[in-house]
Amino acid sequence: MKFKIAAFIILLALQNIFAQSLLKTFELGTTTSFSSENPASNSINDILVVGDTIWLGTSRGLSQTTDNGNSWKNYYNTAEFGTESITALLYVKGVIFASTAHSIEKDGSSLPEGSGIRFSSDNGMTWLTVPQPIDDAGDSSVIYGKNVLRALPVTVAVQNIIYDFAFAGNKIWIATFAGGLRSVSFDSLMANVNAKWSRTILPPDYRSSINPSDSLSFTLQPVAGKFGKEEYLNYRLFSLVAADDSTLYAGTANGINKTTNAFLPADSISWENYNHQSNQANPISGNFIVALRYNKLFKTVFAASWKANDQNEFYAVSYSRDGGANWNTTLHGEKSHNFASDKNSVIVSTDNGIYLNEISSFNSWLNAGSIVDKKTGLALQTSVFYTAAFANNGNTVWAGSEDGLVRNEMPGYNWSDDWTIFYASQPLSKKEDSYAFPNPFSPKMEKVKIKYSTGGNSKKVTIRILDFGMNCVRTLIQNVERGNPAHVINAPNTDGINGVIDYWDGRDDYGSVVPNGVYFYRVEIEGQDPQFGKIMVIQ
Repeated sequence: MKFKIAAFIILLALQNIFAQSLLKTFELGTTTSFSSENPASNSINDILVVGDTIWLGTSRGLSQTTDNGNSWKNYYNTAEFGTESITALLYVKGVIFASTAHSIEKDGSSLPEGSGIRFSSDNGMTWLTVPQPIDDAGDSSVIYGKNVLRALPVTVAVQNIIYDFAFAGNKIWIATFAGGLRSVSFDSLMANVNAKWSRTILPPDYRSSINPSDSLSFTLQPVAGKFGKEEYLNYRLFSLVAADDSTLYAGTANGINKTTNAFLPADSISWENYNHQSNQANPISGNFIVALRYNKLFKTVFAASWKANDQNEFYAVSYSRDGGANWNTTLHGEKSHNFASDKNSVIVSTDNGIYLNEISSFNSWLNAGSIVDKKTGLALQTSVFYTAAFANNGNTVWAGSEDGLVRNEMPGYNWSDDWTIFYASQPLSKKEDSYAFPNPFSPKMEKVKIKYSTGGNSKKVTIRILDFGMNCVRTLIQNVERGNPAHVINAPNTDGINGVIDYWDGRDDYGSVVPNGVYFYRVEIEGQDPQFGKIMVIQ
């Protein structure tokens, strides 16, 4: 999985609330992608590097840059992508795949719903859509070897999200929560977007392996219900990685599954399962596997292994150098979300920042720590990272957080102080403009950014937060130099308009989080009229 699942569901739930303000903010077209100085979203779920092209999967669709981030092509609100979020990315044989999802209201709750796959074979010029794989109501059995097994037909896309992709055995593999592990021939999918996806039989929770020659009697279903009482965590899929054309690892809520014959038909594939309770001398730390990565040079598989139901499980990065026979653990206690792997190095994206290490030895991890754009003075306001990727032959790292994209130019295998921060934001049309984003915002999830202009010059600025009665609840800054280039996210244009950003964490002058409601900001800029704007706080 390319991001934190709980956070993604929250983002989907908030998407409907933010939809109108987002459309106003970006003033997007409805049929073509648009160019911008920044990506369309500050919540980055996945990053994929293909040569000089950087692809981002975000909460507001797909973004692409071919010039190291100087300009971006955003696909949000286009005819092909609409307002869908991107959950995972894959590049195979010149084709870019992006899985999509959104939220719906059902029985008073906001639930995530998968909306299929978009793919392009011409670098994003045109796209085709693959429907979310679902079953017919009568698809209540599957064949596995000599067995005919009952299988819960997954007939809706609710809770049926593609969390990850992989390519092995000339097949596209998808990991979904409700739909389990499925695959389709690459050639078949290229010829027909409605090609049939095959359901994959994994070991039920009580077995450590499964083989087509076994005599079996169980039901394929991730949750109990009217169809039957059985429920298997091993059919709740979240992550995938291919080690080679025949070897595939699949991460579930019950550990890691491995096959070495991914090229065979689904009813002929044998699997092994590794979990914390396995009869292994060195098992994985926890059974909830939210991400997987494989390094071919060191033949190492990495797993973001989270604590599940067993009290003896723990959060860590689990890794194996012998194909899963033995597992070591590192970064104990860290909730990791994803990995990036270069020839000799690995990066782990976690709730506490991004960690770097050499794959040959995990004795000492280097945390990037506080990230400051030295050109602007802007500091990243979060430590929660969901994804990262190496580029430029390992000399550049891109990392996506819950609140912004960053780039680091690395001389050798170490973090440098050469950071660039990219924030999605609306350009200011004149120096008297200002606005706050995201808006509404939740202090539990993020800080709100207040964007304004000093006209391209360095000036003293004071910013205050006022309640609905126009009482001052927080003084953010007072008579502080801003602009040219301090806290400037965009260089001044020909009219001298720059974009200066300051932050509010939703707290008052006493450090307490303010109640839900409408608040106002007042920006006082030396030599200019005060600027006002509205902020809505929702927790």
